[in-house]
Amino acid sequence: MKKQRYEPDPGAVMIKLLNVYYPTRTIILVICEFLIVGGSFLLASALVLGPRTFSVLGQSHGELKIALLTVSTILGAHYFDLYEPQQVSERWEIYLRLMVIIGCLAILLSLVVYVFPEAAIARFVFLLGLIFVVASLIAWRKAFEWISGHPIFQERVYVLGSGERAKEIIATIEAHRESGMVVVGCDAPAADKAERKRLFAEAVQHMASSHGKIHRVVIALDDRRGELPVDGLLSMRLGGVTIQEASDLMERLSGKMQLDGLRPSDLLFCEGFRMRPSQQILRRIASTLVSALILLLFLPVFPFVALLVKLSSPGPIFFRQERVGLNGKVFKLSKFRTMVVNAEAGGAQWAQKNDPRVTRIGQFLRKTRLDEVPQLWNVLRGEMGFVGPRPERPEFVSWLTEELPFYEVRHMIHPGLTGWAQIRYGYGATLEESREKLAYDLYYVKHQTLGLDLLIMFETIKTVIRRRGAQ
Repeated sequence: MKKQRYEPDPGAVMIKLLNVYYPTRTIILVICEFLIVGGSFLLASALVLGPRTFSVLGQSHGELKIALLTVSTILGAHYFDLYEPQQVSERWEIYLRLMVIIGCLAILLSLVVYVFPEAAIARFVFLLGLIFVVASLIAWRKAFEWISGHPIFQERVYVLGSGERAKEIIATIEAHRESGMVVVGCDAPAADKAERKRLFAEAVQHMASSHGKIHRVVIALDDRRGELPVDGLLSMRLGGVTIQEASDLMERLSGKMQLDGLRPSDLLFCEGFRMRPSQQILRRIASTLVSALILLLFLPVFPFVALLVKLSSPGPIFFRQERVGLNGKVFKLSKFRTMVVNAEAGGAQWAQKNDPRVTRIGQFLRKTRLDEVPQLWNVLRGEMGFVGPRPERPEFVSWLTEELPFYEVRHMIHPGLTGWAQIRYGYGATLEESREKLAYDLYYVKHQTLGLDLLIMFETIKTVIRRRGAQ
């Protein structure tokens, strides 16, 4: 059989940064837009200042001002989900959000220059630069959409398998169109095992003879025993085609572990789930420093929040509740009280959307996450980390441990004030939602590093600003 030559498409390969996989095309998009925004302001400076451009920029710290504007624009695009297309339902929303970002930037620039006139580079530079930014970003987005949609820049994927597992991987690939992958075929279900084996072997033979049209084969078999066409797949693998497990690709695309079919051996022999002492010490130092800084910044606001809680309804300012921490040890978690007194007189229960037990001030505190600030004291006491799986109540832990396999793995590390599940999923108030959160928590436990913690801290700001996941 003639071997296929496969050159990996840069737009379809995923890059691992801080233990999270990002599509290469998303990285390219961010870098190009950074250059476009900075270049737009430099071009505006050149048109306004002429030959004096570099001397004026040097004297007024213009390069630094343009860099700050560029970073602010990219951060605005990030916080408006412009680099997460799965969060945008319609394409026209991308251009609307771009206009909103530039509008906000224009207002902010006007205020800054009005209060601090020395912040300006020269008259009309910022205004002309913003006009260039709008025109160039809209044109670039349209061009990027056309380029990334061209078949030559797409990775053709064949899903080898049938049933629910294959359907799930196909749906995930289609939902993450920024990955650059496109499903070009899969196997039809067959009830008979011998028939399935024959169909799989024929599918592999067909792919092997398609002369480079298939770039990646995803193995999504519910039962491999006696059905996996090993010889054909090995020949394709040696010919340059990527052969990948469905669970591995799902984990990279979705940022969560796949619980279906997860076995103890998968945890024993995988690369993650390593609790290195040096790594834990660094994470502990980072948690302590960040928590102490936030508490210090919050001190001037504390009396006002305490007064609002006291006036909202009769009862104490703080609410203390038992939670399960490291190695299953129970500790007392502190929060600003957001519910009426005796809210759980009928027994423990999860908070619900528009929960009638929550006070009017409590709703504001929950949405802004101000009710969580006292937990920083738990972090300083060593009962929690700043980042980690959210600590659950003992009443729920015993039940969830029985219902959800590997739930106790969450307790291998300190629970956190924020976590991977909080920025990727949100609040869990049912068994199914708790199962989904567990998938994200296990991903975090598997891949935890100081870099991932810093990324989660950064993304938490976005979660708070966008008011996502609070109940």
